[in-house]
Amino acid sequence: MKNLLNTISFPLDVRKLQPEQLPELARELRAFIIDIVATKEGHLGASLGVVELTIALHYLFNTPRDLLVWDVGHQAYGHKILTGRKDVFHTNRQLNGIAGFPNRSESEYDAFGVGHSSTSISATLGMAIASALKGEIKKQHIAVIGDASIASGMAFEALNHAGVSDANLLIILNDNAIGIDPSVGALKEYLTKVKTDKRLAVQNNIIKALNFDYSGPIDGHNFDELIAELTRLKSVKGPKFLHIITTKGKGLPQAEKDQVTYHAPGKFDKISGDVLPKAVSEFTKYQDVFGKTIVELAKQNDKIVGITPAMLTGSSLKLMLQEFPNRTFDVGIAEQHAVTLSAGMATQGLVPFCNVYSTFLQRAYDQIIHDVALQNLPVIFCLDRSGLVGQDGATHHGVFDIAYLRCIPNLIVFAPRNEIELRNILFTAQTGLKQPIAIRYPRGYGEIENWQLPFEEIEIGKGVCLKEGGNVAILSIGTIANSVSKALLKLDNSTESSHYDMRFIKPLDVKLLHTIFKNHKTILTVEDGTIKGGFGSGILEFASENNYSNTIKLLGVPDTFIEHGTVEELQEICGLDVQSIQEEIEGLLE
Repeated sequence: MKNLLNTISFPLDVRKLQPEQLPELARELRAFIIDIVATKEGHLGASLGVVELTIALHYLFNTPRDLLVWDVGHQAYGHKILTGRKDVFHTNRQLNGIAGFPNRSESEYDAFGVGHSSTSISATLGMAIASALKGEIKKQHIAVIGDASIASGMAFEALNHAGVSDANLLIILNDNAIGIDPSVGALKEYLTKVKTDKRLAVQNNIIKALNFDYSGPIDGHNFDELIAELTRLKSVKGPKFLHIITTKGKGLPQAEKDQVTYHAPGKFDKISGDVLPKAVSEFTKYQDVFGKTIVELAKQNDKIVGITPAMLTGSSLKLMLQEFPNRTFDVGIAEQHAVTLSAGMATQGLVPFCNVYSTFLQRAYDQIIHDVALQNLPVIFCLDRSGLVGQDGATHHGVFDIAYLRCIPNLIVFAPRNEIELRNILFTAQTGLKQPIAIRYPRGYGEIENWQLPFEEIEIGKGVCLKEGGNVAILSIGTIANSVSKALLKLDNSTESSHYDMRFIKPLDVKLLHTIFKNHKTILTVEDGTIKGGFGSGILEFASENNYSNTIKLLGVPDTFIEHGTVEELQEICGLDVQSIQEEIEGLLE
């Protein structure tokens, strides 16, 4: 049989096919995705689940003139393959390769850059309004959003606006009952009932109540149903809403059975589907240090509660859920709600550990300031995935947290050097701290095998000297201290340098800083966050306020968006790898 996918480079080629050929194209597209992701890694299950939808959309709509926006973008691999990137798809998420998410600079078919959830309806509505103002009345605007993303506040805000507009907008709800972890909440329960009780969809429909032309639910893997309904909706005016039911991981039995693992499974056998064993590490992931420690603390302190916005597995808060289900709360993709929920709990004497990826805490900035810090409530923010995170790229690097948190009054900001420090600051934070604290730690493994030592309280605002030396002082924050230590070991004249782990970005250890500035001519700051407004900026402010004239050099993430690649590759690009740090110190010593 002729390989259809070999004949497809762009959607125009898809439109030349006969309807009866589309199922074969779907089979080949799934096989192509599985074949590449099996060895190159990436997000698998979401893209497999929307293969038929992807083909149907490009078959019926005039993309890129008609605008198609994928929410988050985990599910856009098929879209990328059909829109001119098939031959380079093997470079997906690799340094200098194509991005793992839709990206406007990469293709005209990527109508909007995504990576964080729940933005698609707002963006597409904005496009539809723009088209109307420009008189482009035949232009179509389609947003594809999942059942986990649509429960977010931003999506509801957009639905509320779209329902009273006359914009030519089609929202497609891809309902598979799972995001990364299974979807949660009342809306998820409602959508589950709609699937089994079609009368509910007709008589008691919350989407129809918002003035949308609602249709569905239909089988998202059935081309006949998809083509028929999408064709009808093309001619319907105003806001429309199509509810489709899909299976995440469709076409790979293991991915259908274990949808959490196969969201992004790493390398796997493309024939059997079995995930390939990873090299066993004697070390522990930082997320598991958090997860195991909070369980240990929760056994001792019944006021501890854990909160996460849809990241139970990624944050390892699932360990607490297993032990204390009544004290563990997955609030869905709702970072703003997670923060203010935590604030409410804190007013009543609970000890909330709010675990949010660094890049996603950006979405709740007002709540941090207005609901937590302004009221000086002792919420404990645990910022997983801080620093450079690798192949997910610019949308996911946690490089802005130091800068955006450092300016907030009342908020303590701490970065542990290693697993023991993370363990001890978690202990310290729940022992009666009277103000909020943010604890930032990286993705990946630590470097200490036996980290589960007896707890020790950490003095707030106290840095430590790791090495004493001559005229150059290196000040580091967080786990980048380990790279500094390795760089110093490689120096021939390492005795000429001191190394301090400041630990606290806020409050700074002012007493220690005065000693450092008086005893060293040159100061080098090293951080894995943005250099603008970050830890180094705080050191410059200290020097200015105290009239110090020492030479100060800052190392950190440059003032640009860092794209995708391995953490090691990106550190080298930013000058934060061991070799680059060594060369920087040598230059200062000379």
